[in-house]
Amino acid sequence: MDFKELQNFIKFVTKSGASEVSLETDNFKVTVKTSGAEGVSYVTAAPAVMAASTPAAPAASAPAAAAAAPVIEDEFADCVAIKSPMIGTFYLKPSPDKPAFKSVGDTVKAGETVCIIEAMKLFNEIESEVTGKIVKIVANDMTPVEYGQTLFLVEPA
Repeated sequence: MDFKELQNFIKFVTKSGASEVSLETDNFKVTVKTSGAEGVSYVTAAPAVMAASTPAAPAASAPAAAAAAPVIEDEFADCVAIKSPMIGTFYLKPSPDKPAFKSVGDTVKAGETVCIIEAMKLFNEIESEVTGKIVKIVANDMTPVEYGQTLFLVEPA
């Protein structure tokens, strides 16, 4: 089950009026609990899912990605964007008392973790798909981000 399917499952459970639904596969277990009219959902997962990292996903379609992408100034025209593969809360640090994964001016290698996005109490490590130098951090730390939103701009090496 990918992230989009998980989102659809939660929406379905919330709209169905059920108070609790569990789904279990070989790889994970998800329990969605709703609290009446509030419609608040809680999700728990097996530890293997919580520790798994999520590589950045390609954009779903060019028109949708173009509509969601912010306008990039000319000075960043040659840069590659690291985009959010999901909706969630963006974190630059693995925990409040640790240093940021990456800062402006740092070099990054493809496959290296650059941030975390928390989605439904799951912390997903976001990896760079490009090797180069981080020239801009577009998203603000500890703020919500959307699917396809630019998080970092990287000058390819």
